[in-house]
Amino acid sequence: MANAVKSTLPDEDLKVVGEALQGALVDLVDLSLVAKQIHWNVVGPRFRSIHLQLDEVVDTARGFSDTVAERASALGIAPDGRATSVASGSSIGTVKEGWQQDTDAVQAMVSALAAVIATSRERMKATGPVDPVTEDIFIQITGDLEKHHWMFQAENRG
Repeated sequence: MANAVKSTLPDEDLKVVGEALQGALVDLVDLSLVAKQIHWNVVGPRFRSIHLQLDEVVDTARGFSDTVAERASALGIAPDGRATSVASGSSIGTVKEGWQQDTDAVQAMVSALAAVIATSRERMKATGPVDPVTEDIFIQITGDLEKHHWMFQAENRG
């Protein structure tokens, strides 16, 4: 059942779009997991505000992971969000285990978001010439993640 859905894109364009969507899916699933891991382990005077802010990132990442996976499916690309695929393909570095001081938690999120934003921008550029519909998804992802990135950076200033 390898070709359950047939794309209207030419094969060479579909390859570019498929790689971009799969990479984004992995990054977004991992971003939601990283944010939840930090959410459960953040401590410090700003615990509550950061704890709630992390859930906003989780909601964004989960929403976009579904959008990305459904776009892939619509194009005849089987999305792969399995744990092994996420673990081996994510552009996000490893998050330390255990309790994290609020300032360290914020910095970990700044780094994780920056990694996903960087790859999202690359994917936006790659898909633009071959599939503006998918490019638009990457534009939305990048804009929303940059907003989170800004807000976490602002947490460490003051």
